[in-house]
Amino acid sequence: MDTSVAEMEAGVEMLTRSTAMWSSSLLLAGVLCFLIGLSHSELPPKYTFMKHATEAPAVSYYDYIIIGGGTAGCPLAATLSQSSKVLLLERGDSPYGNKNISNLATFGDTLSDTSPTSPSQRFISEDGVINARARVLGGGSCLNAGFYTRASTDYVQEVGWDGRLVNESYQWVEKVVAFEPPMLQWQSAVRDGLLEVGVQPFNGFTYDHIYGTKVGGTIFDKDGHRHTAADLLQYADPGKLTVLLHATVAKILFRHKGRPRPMAHGVVFWDSAGVMHRAYISKGSKNEIIVSAGAIGSPQLLMLSGVGPAEHLRSLGIDVVLDQPMVGQGMSDNPMNAIYIPSPAPVEISLIQVVGITKFGSYIEAASGSNFAGHSAYISDTPNFGMFSPQRTREAIERAVEQMKSLQVADFRGGFILEKVMGPLSTGHLELKNRNPSDNPSVTFNYFKEPEDLQRCVQGMMTIEKVIESKGFSKFRYPYISVEALINITATFPVNLRPKHDNDSKSWEQFCIDTVMTIWHYHGGCQVDQVVDHDYKVLGLDALRVIDGSTFNHSPGTNPQATVMMLGRYMGIKILSERLGKHGAEWKA
Repeated sequence: MDTSVAEMEAGVEMLTRSTAMWSSSLLLAGVLCFLIGLSHSELPPKYTFMKHATEAPAVSYYDYIIIGGGTAGCPLAATLSQSSKVLLLERGDSPYGNKNISNLATFGDTLSDTSPTSPSQRFISEDGVINARARVLGGGSCLNAGFYTRASTDYVQEVGWDGRLVNESYQWVEKVVAFEPPMLQWQSAVRDGLLEVGVQPFNGFTYDHIYGTKVGGTIFDKDGHRHTAADLLQYADPGKLTVLLHATVAKILFRHKGRPRPMAHGVVFWDSAGVMHRAYISKGSKNEIIVSAGAIGSPQLLMLSGVGPAEHLRSLGIDVVLDQPMVGQGMSDNPMNAIYIPSPAPVEISLIQVVGITKFGSYIEAASGSNFAGHSAYISDTPNFGMFSPQRTREAIERAVEQMKSLQVADFRGGFILEKVMGPLSTGHLELKNRNPSDNPSVTFNYFKEPEDLQRCVQGMMTIEKVIESKGFSKFRYPYISVEALINITATFPVNLRPKHDNDSKSWEQFCIDTVMTIWHYHGGCQVDQVVDHDYKVLGLDALRVIDGSTFNHSPGTNPQATVMMLGRYMGIKILSERLGKHGAEWKA
């Protein structure tokens, strides 16, 4: 194709300018922080039961103590409060009134905030991939890109859940937090490209997980305001629920005397002033402690409480309550890789809306917008990264982030098409670094350890390549910039701390390994049949359950948040049914 010198220079200039900006630590944060300048700030609900932990008594008693007010903990607490006295302990703050959480325009600020009280706590896995875990009421639903989709029917059957109750629980969640997104030009072009290259059929807008291409849901409403798992607390009985913020649980207490096996009976937690409090479950055979601290927090807390690999616990001076070597095992994170495509045409600002669900085990999604690199703390110009050694140390990353805060963000347009691996099959492990519950543990995910995961990534990237070259997507691609050039540019972005190689554009395998990122769907550490039973009761202990994504063997659907919220409601009904001998269908808020 003939192209004028002026056109080529313009294209190269745009590509160079576009390439000069990138996320130094959380690529996906940069991808998804393309933002709509909204002035609205969501007003907090009248949650009379929500207090700071400094207001808590030194000792208190409840029927249920839930540790972790996140994506599972909030719907679980709301449901159990229908008939029981419930304490929900959250180590973070309220999301309400925080514009960084509720408004897309400042979404990147949350992820770039590394202060001790930030809603987002950054951690770097031993694989060299930069990640974040939530520290806020509502959990990951306060930090994520908002995509809402259910697990597949096969997943539900494999896990052994009651399909009817699963559907009712999803619907209970969706009445409050799920919406249909708009479909404009960029997302439509990705949809058309996916269909053109064979990711068929088109299933329209649906929450369901179906092979082919579909438009999924979102937790952002039509005005761009985020709705989180914390919103599900509106279902709670305010007279029976207490939510304590800035309550950091140090350990679970166990009773041994006169019992065939240890029984959880209380927790020790600290408030923001450093004052220790204790909460106990009241007398009663059905009363329990439930850990819903997430895939990082739940195995960490079990270990801090003496439940885990005995040798590892003793090495840190922790008294062993139960030698449970599978706590912290089976850690997985869905690997994600992306290609950036600068656009000759204006593009809308869009979150992930379209997904291609392939039969080979890769999910294809896209995001677009002008000036979507987001907060300046995540923007880099390529020359600044000359400081990085091939290994790019954590210290170098932190120095770069500080330097980049002063950079100006120039408008540019384009978007990303990304793929993430289903499952995955590769697993790792989690270990404590110390006995401080506020510190991150050591986490290894072992990305692409299993060859099938790497092959799925390769097939996903090859599908993206075809979408970029498709007729349906042609409006948003410079015809004289080859896919190989886009790959080369993308491969130079410092998206993680892993070594880079010169053959990324020649080998999809090397590209996947070198540019792997998180999509925040980590799971495992307290898996069913390994640490908990099918009722999520911790094996070998009494009065203790774990209910959250740490129990998953595989990530459900394309995105787990809908299923984690569903699980909180689902298990709340199951627990109430056990307690009161009533069918779960009678417990509808």
